Amino acid sequence: MTGFGATILDATGLRLTPEEKALFRDTKPFGFILFARNIDTPDQVRALCADFREAAGHDAVITIDQEGGRVQRLRAPTWREWAAPLDFVQAAGDKAAEAMYLRFRVIAHELHALGIDSNCAPMVDVAGPTTHDFLRNRCYGEDAGTVSALGRAAADGMLAGGVLPVVKHIPGHGRATLDSHFDLPRVDAVRADLDAVDFAPFKALSDLPMGMTAHLVYDALDAAPATLSRDVMDVIREEIGFDNLIMTDDISMKALSGALADLSRDALAAGCDVILHCNGTLAERAEVAAAAGEMGQAAQTRAERALAARRTPDDIDISALDAQLEALLGGQGHG
Repeated sequence: MTGFGATILDATGLRLTPEEKALFRDTKPFGFILFARNIDTPDQVRALCADFREAAGHDAVITIDQEGGRVQRLRAPTWREWAAPLDFVQAAGDKAAEAMYLRFRVIAHELHALGIDSNCAPMVDVAGPTTHDFLRNRCYGEDAGTVSALGRAAADGMLAGGVLPVVKHIPGHGRATLDSHFDLPRVDAVRADLDAVDFAPFKALSDLPMGMTAHLVYDALDAAPATLSRDVMDVIREEIGFDNLIMTDDISMKALSGALADLSRDALAAGCDVILHCNGTLAERAEVAAAAGEMGQAAQTRAERALAARRTPDDIDISALDAQLEALLGGQGHG
């Protein structure tokens, strides 16, 4: 292989098995993702990140879900605990943008120290009255302008800390009334409402290096789930204007039905650049990697552009940032 494999894959434990190393060596994934099962001590995480990159044969992106609240893989007592994003924003009041920058600058500091150079955030889905509980308190607000501003602050904090943000769930998951981990949500909003609300934060953040799809159907656009829809991907690329790297949400989530190989090929055919596959067996990971194959030229260009956005963190006093954040929040931001 000369280009990257069109996959982001995971590991089953704290270090790679010989079989995992062989798979990653053969398929050269663009990147990897970490879960709680992969986290023990700082030294162990650093060693696992080194394992990933050595096996892949390049300086692969390593990402994680470190949103705060329920969705954070690094936890106390070794790492900071964070309030759920919506609670955090409400606690910060009119200082929310500054607080979100500081929150994600501190998160980036913790990630970068471990060799993790990406985070699956900001999540700029706009909350509404029917947003499913699995998503609602992960949101940043209930109007597109607020969500866009706070998403920008979060992304800036990560980029300053040497961590690539992944904006999600493009083109907007906030109207979903079902949990896409288990079911396929359908959104029946008219196109004008989608443009004004759901799509607006992604348009405002279309310069970010990476994005993640939403596994849901937008009746106004297509009968197929967004991840598998050329029509939706055309809206993302041409109207929202997001021409950087797009990964799927986890291809094994129950919102999607069908064989993993078929889903992987269909997502790439729709216009996704990278298949994210999590929580599968070694055989399933091999199936996805074989179906995804090597990145096409356009995807490779976007991947290289994303990698080029990685930078050395700015020089900061982390204890001073912590103190600044605590002062803003009155002690309500993290424990």
